[in-house]
Amino acid sequence: MNRTPFPQPQNQVESGFHYFIYGWKLLFQREFLPFVIFPIAINAIIMIGLIWLFFSSIGGLLDSFLPSWLEWLSFVLIPLIFLMILVAFYFAFTTLANFVAAPFNALLAEKVELQLTGEPLGDTSLMGVLKDVPRMLKREWQKMMYSLPRLIALFFLGFLPLVGQTVVPILAFAFGSWLIAIQYCDYPFDNHKIQFQRMRNALYQQRTMNFTFGALVSIFTMLPFINLVVMPVAVCGATAMWVKEYRRFFLDNPHSEFANADYTTSKTTAVSTEIRSNRVIPK
Repeated sequence: MNRTPFPQPQNQVESGFHYFIYGWKLLFQREFLPFVIFPIAINAIIMIGLIWLFFSSIGGLLDSFLPSWLEWLSFVLIPLIFLMILVAFYFAFTTLANFVAAPFNALLAEKVELQLTGEPLGDTSLMGVLKDVPRMLKREWQKMMYSLPRLIALFFLGFLPLVGQTVVPILAFAFGSWLIAIQYCDYPFDNHKIQFQRMRNALYQQRTMNFTFGALVSIFTMLPFINLVVMPVAVCGATAMWVKEYRRFFLDNPHSEFANADYTTSKTTAVSTEIRSNRVIPK
């Protein structure tokens, strides 16, 4: 792998951009191609199915909600319904795709980490992966249970006059970006069986970096066709972030909570170790 250094990020915002861009760089490595094809195919199938469902049901929805003498309102309601369906499509697409693709994303994160560190995680056989599938799906359920109450609260806040049209969209994007960071950073954390709460605490310590990373992934997820490949890109970038920013601390402190003071010392040790092993992630 070409290890030409990237420019050194000066702050957490630049670090968030760095890991997102580095995810694209990793995506095109030949050895990762088999693990990238499956998530892309899954995304394409889910997207086609949701688009077909939308266009096949939109007419029936309008007919069932509007009496014949109010059919003229369909010209007003179609744009509003389309906007609502677009938002629902985004969340349905990401939720379904993440549930179905979780085993493949975890395996991709494992392979990326192996290349960046040279240290295998454990049993990488097909049977070993299949044994971990229930744990992976349980983790996806934990993430959904964390996000769903907050998304419902934002939904109801959207009905408040003025607040729903000004503040809520900003809050929704910000929270969505945070959820995306949690979603993709969780794959390498979960590969090491680090508890969900500990993982969230660790991400919060560098929330600006993780929010920037999540915001970039969110924006690209909304772009047609590009959103088919952004999932493996996010997995690759998040795994690189795990290796560089978190891995050494959690391997050296399996039961400690993530804290800034411990993290600073741990990161220095980790960087020194990676330099000695000639496996430095470009920055």
